[in-house]
Amino acid sequence: MNRINYQKELEQVIKGLQEGGRRPSLLLHSCCAPCSSYCLEYLSPHFAVTVFYYNPNITDREEYRRRADEQKRLTDMFPSVSFREGPYDPERFLRMAEGLEEAPEGGERCFRCYELRLREAVREAVRGGFDYVTTTLSISPLKNAQKLNEIGRAAAKEQGVCWLPGDFKKRDGYKRSIELSEVYQLYRQDYCGCLYSKKEAKERRAARTPKVE
Repeated sequence: MNRINYQKELEQVIKGLQEGGRRPSLLLHSCCAPCSSYCLEYLSPHFAVTVFYYNPNITDREEYRRRADEQKRLTDMFPSVSFREGPYDPERFLRMAEGLEEAPEGGERCFRCYELRLREAVREAVRGGFDYVTTTLSISPLKNAQKLNEIGRAAAKEQGVCWLPGDFKKRDGYKRSIELSEVYQLYRQDYCGCLYSKKEAKERRAARTPKVE
């Protein structure tokens, strides 16, 4: 099966907007401030962006609040960008993950998590009358951009809103997000947010720690 180049599709959309002199509204679902930094830099010249922070997968309340506040702080640095925070309902994520607790990171549990968050973003886009909706999630090298765009596009089509395709890790987007995180001094976490990814991150740190004889 041929893989779709979603970055190329995004560039074609932007080119069409530039030629038509349009700057449509965009609801940008964001997982965290560091990932959104490059997306905002890239998209805000072409769209009237509203960041939508909706991440019930972050099962630790203190961690959730820290990331949400950091997202708001970054958004405030972009005068033309607005911010919306969705409801915090980690129980909704945990119900979704039932039976998939042992699934590996990047597998079926993650795909269902994508769908949970993207469907809520699409609903918010419809409620707000946005022209487009998309997500920052594809900037991560650990996230499946093909799956994200398939889920997002299908959900948007069902609700009658335009999905903005993208693979933000392309064109050194991930590298630029790290640079911008340093510029804005953003808090960068080392796990996605759920208790399962937190456990895997802890195991990775332990494996890197030299044993003392």
